[in-house]
Amino acid sequence: MEKKWYVIHTQSGREGKVKSNLERRIEALDMKQYVSKVHVPEEEIAEIRGGKKKVRSRISFPGYVLIEAELVDQVQELIRTTRGVTGFVGAGRKPVPLAKIEIENILRSGEEQKAKPKLEAEFSRGDTIRIVEGPFANFNGTVEEAYPDKGKLKVMISIFGRSTPVELECWQVEKS
Repeated sequence: MEKKWYVIHTQSGREGKVKSNLERRIEALDMKQYVSKVHVPEEEIAEIRGGKKKVRSRISFPGYVLIEAELVDQVQELIRTTRGVTGFVGAGRKPVPLAKIEIENILRSGEEQKAKPKLEAEFSRGDTIRIVEGPFANFNGTVEEAYPDKGKLKVMISIFGRSTPVELECWQVEKS
């Protein structure tokens, strides 16, 4: 029998705990030959707090854990009886494996997120901002264009009474 990826439904907020409990039980009951990997999909989020850019992890699919396993009866029982697990995702009693393309997309998007964190602060045209860092610190301006994929903004600020466009990083500004 071949190993496939399955989705386990967990209590929300307990994904990490379920992962560690499963890994510990798999080790203790010597079932490593049936289970390859237990994975909690996460994404990196860049936040701007107090003018500083901070990167943190956030669970992509709250309430779910992925497991790559050969689903023999002992493994199903091990998973179902693990604290925090509410069951498998799938129709009826038999768990349904994820399609190969689905799991590849989930794992690839996780790797891409680690390489380039997504910015959580959203700016749109017309937002009034205050520049908190850089040569124009303490200037106020209006967002002309936002480039969330690049993490940049085109801001109009008033210098010597003239409206001037300036390109800034999102972490250099805060909404006012």
